[in-house]
Amino acid sequence: MSKTNLPIPADFPILLKEIKNRIQQAQTRAMLAVNAELVQLYWDIGSIIAARQQQEGWGAAVIPRLSRELVNELPEVKGFSERNIKRMLAFYREYANPTDFLPQHAAKLSGPQKVPQPAAQLEKAGKVPQLAAQLPDSILWSIPWFHQIVLMEKVKDRATRLWYMQQTLTNGWSRNVLLLMIKSEAHARQGQAITNFERLLPPPQSDLVQQTLKDPYIFDFLTLQEPFHERELETNLLHQLERFLLELGQGFAFVGRQYYLKVGDREFYIDLLFYHLKLRCFVVIDLKKGEFKPEYAGKMNFYLSVVDDQLRHAADAPSIGLILCQDRNHIVAEYTLRGVDKPIGISEYELTRALPPNLKSALPTVEEIEAELADSASAHPSEPPALPAPKGRKAAKPSKPAKKKQTKKDRPQ
Repeated sequence: MSKTNLPIPADFPILLKEIKNRIQQAQTRAMLAVNAELVQLYWDIGSIIAARQQQEGWGAAVIPRLSRELVNELPEVKGFSERNIKRMLAFYREYANPTDFLPQHAAKLSGPQKVPQPAAQLEKAGKVPQLAAQLPDSILWSIPWFHQIVLMEKVKDRATRLWYMQQTLTNGWSRNVLLLMIKSEAHARQGQAITNFERLLPPPQSDLVQQTLKDPYIFDFLTLQEPFHERELETNLLHQLERFLLELGQGFAFVGRQYYLKVGDREFYIDLLFYHLKLRCFVVIDLKKGEFKPEYAGKMNFYLSVVDDQLRHAADAPSIGLILCQDRNHIVAEYTLRGVDKPIGISEYELTRALPPNLKSALPTVEEIEAELADSASAHPSEPPALPAPKGRKAAKPSKPAKKKQTKKDRPQ
C-alpha cells in the first residue's frame, strides 16, 4: 500500500481545523502589526514636521515639496501625497501625547483635557518628541489609518472618539460601518434603554446587558410608510437582516421569527427570537406600533418565563426581553417595570432620524404646501403651480412662457 493510500486518522479534521485557526490567527496578527507600524510611522512623520515648523519656522510650502520628492525617490511606496502628509501632521497634533489613550487613562478623557506641550516647547526644554515605537502601547496604533481619518474629521470630542475606537476594535467595524455608526450617533444611544436589569441581575452582568441595548434604535434602512402593521415591520427587518443585526450590535444571533411556543393546549408566537453569544442568553424582541402600554410588559414577562423553561440551557444566563415601540413615556415605563420579575428593556425605534430644528423650521409644512398649491391653481388654472419657498426666502416668480420665434412662413404677406 502506497503512503498516499494510507487511511486518514479519525481526528484528522480536528488537526486540520486547529492548523487553519493558527494560520488565520497569525495572518490577523501580522495584518494588525503592519497596521500598527504604519500608523506609528505616520505619527512619527507628523511629529518631525511639527517640530521643524515650530523650531525653524518652516511654512506650509514645505509639505508639497516633501511629497513630490518622496514620490520621486520612493515611487514604489504609496501614501505620501500632499493631502496625506497634511493628515499625518494633523494626526500628530491631535494625539501629541498618545499615553492619553492608554487603557488606564481612557476613563479620564471625559474630564478636562490636559493640553500637550507644543513641539517647540519640548525642544527648548531639551526634550525631543519620542518616536511612536518608543511609546507605550496605545489604542491609537490599533485603529487603521483610514478609520483614523474618519474619526478626526467626524468626531471632535475626544471621549466620544475614544468610544468609537473601542467599539471599532471590539466589533471589527469597517470604515463604512464606522461612518454609519457616527451618522446615527450610536455613542449617544448605547445603554440608554429603560430597564430593570440593575434590580434583577447581578452587578457585572446587569452592566453588560444594559450596555448591550440602545435607545432609540434607528431603522432608517427600511422603506415603510404610515400606516403600516407590526407584521410589515417585522418582515421588512428580516429582509434587511444584515443591517438589522448591525443596528442591534455585536453578538446577536438570529434564532427565529414568529417563534412557536406551546403552553398547555394553547399556541403562542414570539415576534423575534435571538441568542446573544456574549451574554449567553436568549433575547426576546417584541415589536409594537405606536405608544408603549403597560400590558406589553406582562406579555413579555410571560414569554420570558416560557423561554427560560422550554429553551434555556442549564449553562445559559436568564433570558432578557426587549420591547420596541415608536413612542414611550419614561415615567410609565419605569412604573411598569417595577412589578416585573423578568429582566426587560424598553426602547423606542425610529424609521427616520428627525430633522435638526434649524433645518426643520426652514422647510414648509404640508399644510403650507397644500395651501400654496390650491392658491396657485385657482389664480392660474392654465399654469403649473409653483412650490412655496422655505421660510425666510421669497418664492421664485414663475417664468414667462417663451415667445415662439416667427418664421418666414408665419409672417403676414
